[in-house]
Amino acid sequence: MNDKARRSLTVRKILFAVVIGLIFMSIVFAALQRPSWDAPADIREKKNPVPASPAAIREAKSIYDEKCVNCHGNTGKGDGPDAMMYDPAPADLSDAKRMADFADGELYYKITVGKKPMPSFGKRLTEEQRWELVIFIRSLAIPAGGAPK
Repeated sequence: MNDKARRSLTVRKILFAVVIGLIFMSIVFAALQRPSWDAPADIREKKNPVPASPAAIREAKSIYDEKCVNCHGNTGKGDGPDAMMYDPAPADLSDAKRMADFADGELYYKITVGKKPMPSFGKRLTEEQRWELVIFIRSLAIPAGGAPK
């Protein structure tokens, strides 16, 4: 092999190594990113159009039991049978103090768009079902011996 061919091969090897390194760094960078889960202001300020009622809670409980209980648990503590498999861990929906910090629109947004490992329910549930889930989630966070906030 002549000198020119050797240099060409060396340059190609170096370029290949640089490309592989850039791909690897991109994958690591993407994996370490935790995108924001903040609801846009217009959605955060939305009020729940579904009135809180025993019927709405009953409807939402059946959805919760089917779609949410495996991670969030029966009482919303984030202790469902699948919870240990996920990082970040499922949220404790029964923490009244924490849940009081969220507007209904924020909870609706989180249910709608999801964030890994939580799936998006925007296409899996109707708008009304998602708002009913907000009501149900609020019922999980009622302080012991108290009324909902």
